[in-house]
Amino acid sequence: ISVVIPAFDELEWISAALESAMVPGIEVVVVDGGSRDGSALRARQAGARVLVAGRGRGRQLARGVEATRGEVLLFLHADTRLPRGWPEMIRGALSDPEVVGGAFRFRFDGAGPGLAVLTWGARLRGSLLRLPYGDQALFVRRSVLASMGGMPRVPVMEDLDLVREMKRRGRIVLLPAPAVTSARRHLEQGVFKTAILHVLALLAWRLGVDRSRIAAWLRG
Repeated sequence: ISVVIPAFDELEWISAALESAMVPGIEVVVVDGGSRDGSALRARQAGARVLVAGRGRGRQLARGVEATRGEVLLFLHADTRLPRGWPEMIRGALSDPEVVGGAFRFRFDGAGPGLAVLTWGARLRGSLLRLPYGDQALFVRRSVLASMGGMPRVPVMEDLDLVREMKRRGRIVLLPAPAVTSARRHLEQGVFKTAILHVLALLAWRLGVDRSRIAAWLRG
């Protein structure tokens, strides 16, 4: 298994992500998009291999895929922590040859009514649509990713493109253990404002709206 972590100014959070990912036998690569806060240095100090790529999660993930060797790729956001024992969970899921990949259950690192509603919505989306987002730590067989031409190099929502193509090639699983992600952006921007933006972005993605326009909406 190779873990690819795209990062941009994530000094406050990346240590926890790395601590959860760096277990024996696992390759961990951080692809930095030009951080100015010391994120890349912190990753090197933690023992991860650090690469540099142009900013943009899709571009950074693609660079990490090219530089790693694992038969399975796990894409981890720099503000998300994996559950204890995650490699065994992934290997267990992939023991079924029909499974092409999957993700973990979603959970925020904070509490509150707004965050609870968002968590419920994420779990409903996962169970009904089988459409996990990138902050749920997506994993995929390298052979499957290669069959779809690699990681989508798009400005935004590369995770949904990836999941859509995975579903066309086999079964994806949602593991019961949670990947815990930071709620800071939702709290800074406003929980319900962020939720509405994400719903509109999802609809726009389904309708094929230009990705640069969606990215501009999400930036506000």
